Amino acid sequence: MSPRTNTAPAAGTWQLGDHTVNRVGFGAMRLTGNLPFDRGVPRDRDRSIGVLRRAIELGVNHIDTAAFYFSATRSANELINRALAPYPEDLVITTKVWPGRDPSGAWWWAAPAQLRGQVEENLRQLGRDHLDVVNLRVPPSRRTGSIGEHFGALAELRDAGLIRHLGISHVTSEQLAEARAIAPVVCVQNPYGIGASSEDRALLRLCGELGLAFVPFFAIAGPGREAGPAASDREEVCAVARAHGVSVAQVRLAWTLQQGPHVLAIPGTGNPDHLAQNVASGALRLSEDEMARLTSLRPVGAQRGHC
Repeated sequence: MSPRTNTAPAAGTWQLGDHTVNRVGFGAMRLTGNLPFDRGVPRDRDRSIGVLRRAIELGVNHIDTAAFYFSATRSANELINRALAPYPEDLVITTKVWPGRDPSGAWWWAAPAQLRGQVEENLRQLGRDHLDVVNLRVPPSRRTGSIGEHFGALAELRDAGLIRHLGISHVTSEQLAEARAIAPVVCVQNPYGIGASSEDRALLRLCGELGLAFVPFFAIAGPGREAGPAASDREEVCAVARAHGVSVAQVRLAWTLQQGPHVLAIPGTGNPDHLAQNVASGALRLSEDEMARLTSLRPVGAQRGHC
C-alpha cells in the first residue's frame, strides 16, 4: 500500500445520519490508560492529544467516545475537546449512554429519566450544544428485554434538539425493530469480528438491507474485549498477514470492512504507530479465497495479537 492510500478515505464512505463519514473511524476508549477504565497509571496526555490530531490528519472524521471512558486523571471526552475544538465541520462525534460511572469508577445504569443528565454530561465535556449521534448502550442483562422506555426517552431529547441522530448498541434484531418503531435509527454498534456468530452476521446483513450503518467494536480484540489483543493469533489469520506483509490487526480490520459497504470501523489505540496501521487497513483488499478462509473460522479462546 502506498502512502497515498494510507488515509481514511481509501476505505470509502457511508452516510451516518446527515453526515458522510469515512468508513475507518477512531474509538476513544484506549486514550485514557493502558487498559480502559484503569485507575492506575494514565497514558501521557500530550501523546493522546497527538494521536487524536493525527487521526484527523489521516482523514478520520468519525470518533466514538463516551463520558464513562475515564481513568484516574484522564477523560476521553475532555481529551477530544482539548485536541480538536473548534471541531472540523465534517467531524461526527458519536457517544453512548445508559451505562455510567461515579467518581470512584463504580458502574451504574441510568433510569430513563436519568438519560438527560448523561447526555448533558457528554455535552459539557465535549463543549458542544448538541451531540451528533447518541447510541443507547444496552446492558447485558437486557439483551432479551424491551428497550422501548429508554429509547423513547432519547427520542424526546432528540426532539428537544440535544441530539441530532440516534443509534443503538449491543442489541438484537428484535430490539432494533422495537427502536425503529419509536424513532429513526442511523446505526447499530455491536461487537463483531472474525469468528462472529450466525446471529451477529444476520444482524449485520439486516442493517445493510435497511441502509443502516453497522459499527463493529472489538473487531481486533475479539474475545479479548477491553483487555485488547493477546500475545498470539490463529495461524489462518497469521498466514494472510504474512502474505500481505501487514499485521494481524490490519487483517482483522480489513476482513471486517469487507463485510459490506455499510460497515464502519472504530479501532481504538493510544499508539500513533498503531493508529497509522489501523487507518491503512482501509486500503487492504483481501482476496475472495482469503475472505472465505477467515469467514469459516469459529470463535475460540482469547488468542489475539501477534503471530
